[in-house]
Amino acid sequence: MGNSEFEGSAGGTYDVIVIGGGPVGQSVAARATAAGLTVAIVERELVGGECSYWACIPSKAMLRPVVAVDEARRLDGARQAVTGPVDAAGVFRRRDLSVTGWDDSGQARWVKDIGADLFRGHGRVDGPRRVAVVTPEEQIVGLTARHAVVVCTGSRAAIPDMPGIAEALVWTNRTATDTSAVPARLAIIGGGAVGVEMATAWQGLGSAVTLLAREPRLLPRLESFAGEMVGAALRKAGVDVRQGATVMSMRRPSPTGPVTLVLDDGAEVEADEVLVAVGRVPLTGDIGLETVGLRSGSWLDVDDTCRVHGVEGGWLYAIGDVNHRALLTHQGKYQARVVGDAIASVAAGRALDTSAWGPHAATADVHALPQVIFTDPEVAAVGLAADQARRNGHDVRVVDVDMAATVAGARLFADDYEGRARMVVDSVTEHILGVTFVGLGVAELLHSATVAVAGQVPISRLWHAVPSFPTVSEVWLRLLEAYRDGKDA
Repeated sequence: MGNSEFEGSAGGTYDVIVIGGGPVGQSVAARATAAGLTVAIVERELVGGECSYWACIPSKAMLRPVVAVDEARRLDGARQAVTGPVDAAGVFRRRDLSVTGWDDSGQARWVKDIGADLFRGHGRVDGPRRVAVVTPEEQIVGLTARHAVVVCTGSRAAIPDMPGIAEALVWTNRTATDTSAVPARLAIIGGGAVGVEMATAWQGLGSAVTLLAREPRLLPRLESFAGEMVGAALRKAGVDVRQGATVMSMRRPSPTGPVTLVLDDGAEVEADEVLVAVGRVPLTGDIGLETVGLRSGSWLDVDDTCRVHGVEGGWLYAIGDVNHRALLTHQGKYQARVVGDAIASVAAGRALDTSAWGPHAATADVHALPQVIFTDPEVAAVGLAADQARRNGHDVRVVDVDMAATVAGARLFADDYEGRARMVVDSVTEHILGVTFVGLGVAELLHSATVAVAGQVPISRLWHAVPSFPTVSEVWLRLLEAYRDGKDA
């Protein structure tokens, strides 16, 4: 489980102190050291954080074999070679390799290689520009920052308060991605990204999955057709999907026995394990926020430079999940690049450019946020959904394309390809505000859409970006043709 000994100097003064050594903390440290600043990273668990060991990396390592086998079954000539189910033991070996056996020594070496010092232990803000680290040996090491302290402590799974939940010994995302036993029956509470991804993975690994979503639709923050298509595919795969279902209580008389979930309509669901995936809460409850006038356990309110509001002197930053702008690893790393450059500029006495799309503003958090849901089919979206764009005051045109009916590359990708694409356009500027794709392999389409949204590329110029034939990317041509021909959704 990594190295437990104390690493780095015995305290001292650094230009920047980073609390949290996950991908976000590592990214801001890398930007700061590249600018010639001295950096200390404080990490209480594994260097690499939640994403590396219990979220993005292991979950995708588990999902890929499940989806790959399903893709093969959709191609005549390939399906005949698929002679059995997914091998769960092999999937777990692949996952364990992807997380390096939960050994963070390689990532700890990386911290040293970039010129930063690693302090293992629990870091707490201890007044202005000060951090106290409680080491595994229960020693206290004091650190002082010349320029900035950056909080990157992330979030944990939210556990709702309901009768019987403690005795139920529920799974969180961590259990769902580090266990190597397949439960015969798995109930998943939550219809968001974690819920639908884990339903895909565990159904494919051999569990009988019941997915219980309180909202009337899955993936409620995305275009409605995304959740509809994912729900239909899960049901086809054998998942018992129940939307608009609220769990009121649980019973587990024996720690090794089944769990009974009682729903709001009086129905009961019995499962061998229960995964709770209903959201996240910030890991800010014990990091000393009260010493600088902030509320312990709260999300941290920041400006577009990710500087925390209400802290005199402007030395405290919060990036990644803790600021609640975008709970996605890649977006936290984007914020880290912004913050690293901002701190370096302030340290050098240079003025910041915090204008929209400027180098010291995390503008993409609001206007060009990309996200992929690695289900089968995949969902890939960036920017604003149509309803959100209208609520924001845009006069929009919305065009939809049936990918199977219009894109030759999609039909070659799978014999029974099902896919849909939507483009939301500001009818005044003719800039794209948002794009959503649903279908096999659409994750790799997303960056082209992200570039179009972030770059505010006008429709007139996109006409000259010619997609290769026959690729799934030809969906772009079909979207532009639908827009030109006035085929609004």
